[in-house]
Amino acid sequence: MNRFERLFEEHEIVLGDGAMGTMLQKLGLTTGGAPELWNVEAPEKVQEVHRGYVDAGSMVITTNSFGGTRYRLALHNLQDRVHELNVAAARIAREVAGEDIAVAGSMGPTGELLFPLGTLSFEEARDAFAEQAAALVEGGVDFLLVETMSALEEVQAAIEGIRQAVGDQVPIAVTMTFDTRGHTMMGVSPAQALETIYGWGIRYIGSNCGNGPEETIQAMEQMAAHKPEDVILIAQSNAGVPRWQKGGEIVYDGTPEVMAEYARRVRDLGVRYIGACCGSTPDHIRAMAQALGLTK
Repeated sequence: MNRFERLFEEHEIVLGDGAMGTMLQKLGLTTGGAPELWNVEAPEKVQEVHRGYVDAGSMVITTNSFGGTRYRLALHNLQDRVHELNVAAARIAREVAGEDIAVAGSMGPTGELLFPLGTLSFEEARDAFAEQAAALVEGGVDFLLVETMSALEEVQAAIEGIRQAVGDQVPIAVTMTFDTRGHTMMGVSPAQALETIYGWGIRYIGSNCGNGPEETIQAMEQMAAHKPEDVILIAQSNAGVPRWQKGGEIVYDGTPEVMAEYARRVRDLGVRYIGACCGSTPDHIRAMAQALGLTK
């Protein structure tokens, strides 16, 4: 049995990790810099973030590859290094994870709108996700996490790309971001997301990022009300809402105590994979682990 799937056989609640990008910024990544480049230029700092989460109680750590498609990497003129940067991301996480911790291969949006709203074709998006998925699996991830999605068409392209590249070698999980009046930016409701993604043969489905815990809890309420029995729900909220401070620093207002309460509330809704997203730190994950009774 796959390491990720085995976690759910052995544990009622699986604790994920938290932010990567905002943690790397604290370690010196410049705003607007490519986090994925640090997989080869500063791998020890990426490992430091992973180790912080493992020490805090995470059962899953997520690769530093959120912007790892060629279209996102093109913003930094790195589009020809997709394979190198994604394999490196997976190997860094795998080394920290060892045998007991599962590694999620992070696959974020391309950053482009698909035709007819934009110029990117479905086939181009699918092939970009296929390229990334192949590299992440080569590097040793246990499953692929398609995350922070707004459009179902892009989710479908990612799923088809993954299956094109690696077949059913690893499970696929999908989370969307419901940050616009309870819907994604493209108008998708949590119930619609669940039904559609489940129809594509995915059973790990949920919500990530967004505008903080309350929004994520509301999305989980909708999904829980419509959940088929074999679906495992995922919740990975931001640590509150980002606020600008003097000097240009962005600070998230969700304290570890706030995130601990969020973890309890989504657990009570039946969510089994609980983690955090932007602005969170190992301190948030540690508080969540304690709130969920996973650590003392």
